[in-house]
Amino acid sequence: MSRIMALETVGAVGSSVLLKGWVHTRRDMGKLAFIDLRDRSGLVQVVLHPAELDEASRGLLAELRSEFCVEIHGFVQARGEKQINPNVPTGTVEVVAKRLVILNTAKTLPFDIENTSNINEELRLKYRYLDLRSPRMQRNLRMRDNVITFFRDYMHRHDFVEIETPILMKGTPEGSREYVVPSRLHTGQFYVLPQSPQQFKQLCMVAGFERYFQVARCFRDEDQRGDRQPEFTQLDFEMSFVTQEDILQYTEAMFIALVKQLFPDKHISTEPFPRLTYAQSMETYGNDKPDLRKNKNDPNELAFAWVLDFPMFEVDEEGGIAAKHHPFCSIKEEDRDTFFAGTDLMSIRANAYDLVLNGYELSSGSIRIHERELQKHIFTLLGITEEEQQARFGHMLEAFTFGAPPHGGFAPGIDRIIMLIAGEPNIREVIAFPKDGNARDLMMGAPSPLEARRLKDAHIQVIS
Repeated sequence: MSRIMALETVGAVGSSVLLKGWVHTRRDMGKLAFIDLRDRSGLVQVVLHPAELDEASRGLLAELRSEFCVEIHGFVQARGEKQINPNVPTGTVEVVAKRLVILNTAKTLPFDIENTSNINEELRLKYRYLDLRSPRMQRNLRMRDNVITFFRDYMHRHDFVEIETPILMKGTPEGSREYVVPSRLHTGQFYVLPQSPQQFKQLCMVAGFERYFQVARCFRDEDQRGDRQPEFTQLDFEMSFVTQEDILQYTEAMFIALVKQLFPDKHISTEPFPRLTYAQSMETYGNDKPDLRKNKNDPNELAFAWVLDFPMFEVDEEGGIAAKHHPFCSIKEEDRDTFFAGTDLMSIRANAYDLVLNGYELSSGSIRIHERELQKHIFTLLGITEEEQQARFGHMLEAFTFGAPPHGGFAPGIDRIIMLIAGEPNIREVIAFPKDGNARDLMMGAPSPLEARRLKDAHIQVIS
């Protein structure tokens, strides 16, 4: 007999069935016992009557407890009118067990999985595989799957090609601190994990794909906070022969379609999305990610907004010049004379744009530089010597000499999107196996020391 899901029992009245799942709850009623059996589709009530069970199953009945993994062979019957439970989809039926098989037992759980939102987070992360059994976490991760599936389908419908880019890459600092990976085969040399696929997606444009995307894993060795993780996921996409307006309109239409298709209970405050320049946002709201919700107590309100015309440069902690976004942003045409004159650099605006949602930066993007000399001039202004330019970015500069098209892109953060739509307080609640606030994996115990032999193989010496 083939297994059916709990939800399918509604259409199987009068049939013998095979169910597999977990004991969600157990209730003893004298000689009878009831369990709610849980599988990926939901719950169904199972009646355990010794007279209906075979001899082996009767012997197991006493030890059956919550979260045991079990197999039930039984018969589906309609509930009496007074026994119908309108609060669950299977509330009109129950399964009379004929045979019980315990597939695996379960120790007493360290916390109640019905609602883990108020459980100590360290405990939840240590037993994340149990935390993920909770209805809320199941909902969040299934929501995440739906959103990623939507994005993939939407991109493919608009002629984008999904291309995976390397995780091990060359160290080319672009702002955030990178994770470093030593090479065993090349003594004293290192890979880094990508902060983003920035350079690879631009090279995909040089390669002639014109429309690229991927659901990209990104890595940044930053101090942690609620909307950051050492590794995170973004919808990364790039387009050739486009203007900033093309990218804004495409992205806006995609997010409106996402909300209407997957989250019809949510409502977008303003369509089309309001647009502010960086200067206007700073002057009016004191920040570059304004919360434009009309009613901040409304959990279903989504206030998208564009912030445009970011400065190209900013002053870094050491008093030097740094790129506000990254060094591959192009500049406003009307600022080119000032740029090449080298005067008043802080007034130069980039073709850079952010999408903001309810006070969070959801995504950053820009029209990129595609001309070698302009890119070199940016590097020079940032204090990168000719030798350093060749060592760190020579591959990009050379690629721009082979007919590189004008191009631009965007990279919405998937973790933040789900966090905001799900109404969760941080992105750890929408990631299957996140790090804690100190970048630790409490479940696996990472980071952890490595054996001396493995350090030697990687040519690493630990200095305490």
